[in-house]
Amino acid sequence: MAAILAVAITSLAHHSFAATYDESKTIEIKGKVVVFSFRNPHSLITVEVTENGKKNRWAVEGPGSTQLTNSGIQNDTLRYGDELVITGNPSRTPDEHKLRMRTMKRGNARPCPPCPPITPAPSPWV
Repeated sequence: MAAILAVAITSLAHHSFAATYDESKTIEIKGKVVVFSFRNPHSLITVEVTENGKKNRWAVEGPGSTQLTNSGIQNDTLRYGDELVITGNPSRTPDEHKLRMRTMKRGNARPCPPCPPITPAPSPWV
């Protein structure tokens, strides 16, 4: 009974990407890693990006640690100061500086070892 309740609560807590991110748009950001949170259900990378001479910190939401591990990415793959180029769907509120990651590569254009392009599975919550 407790397991069923836990699954139900977890299911209700999950959110729709479409409610937060504009999936009809894709943008690219280039910047340096400030924080890499390797966790479930979604990883989070804080990236410092210089835009028009001003530094902004972007919150980039990516796949969870299980999917990253299955792709060969570990909790120490990304470190403070690493340069990244990330493409993804921006927040529906542009001033939030949030992005749903679609692809990620090193700033020098070589893929993160291995940092394959991320193709999320279709969400049942959309």
